[in-house]
Amino acid sequence: MQHSSEHFPAHNTRYGAVARLFHWAVVLLLVGEYSLAWLMPDIHKGTQPAGLIAWHLAIGPLILSVMLLRLGWRSAVGTPEPHPGVAWQELASKLTHGLLYVLLLVLPLLGWINASTRGWSISLLGIPLPALASQGSTVGRDLGEWHSTLAYIVLGLIGLHVSAAFYHHWVRKDGLLARMWG
Repeated sequence: MQHSSEHFPAHNTRYGAVARLFHWAVVLLLVGEYSLAWLMPDIHKGTQPAGLIAWHLAIGPLILSVMLLRLGWRSAVGTPEPHPGVAWQELASKLTHGLLYVLLLVLPLLGWINASTRGWSISLLGIPLPALASQGSTVGRDLGEWHSTLAYIVLGLIGLHVSAAFYHHWVRKDGLLARMWG
């Protein structure tokens, strides 16, 4: 059975349509999530999950779900052949991508755990999800601090990722950006 390279890009230089869809969906969800995080009120003991906080809590499970689907797709169909480059840049690219994948799975989970310790319910598209920690757990509150710290680390990694893409596009002019751009 033959597959088109658009859907199964393992031996291609570009990512297929599904991989690009997952990538840009995560980008849009992250723009929304970070915007809400900066605009929502500080969360203290007794804060209720309303308004912007509720929206922030709704997007986290979406990010986690899309990332899991993205990883599943990546495992099933592979990725384009590595872009040739300087050894340290290839290593930096692998480390940055690996950290982004891990942290974009861990970050929503930490937020979910923190929400659970506050007694807040989490749902995915209206479907209630189980609590990941008991209400009042001090460990869950501590993990909320990690959630905030890791969010800044993810933002730094995103900045590095975007900077590298623009470097390849405007300085090296090697077509790397076109692999993920429509």
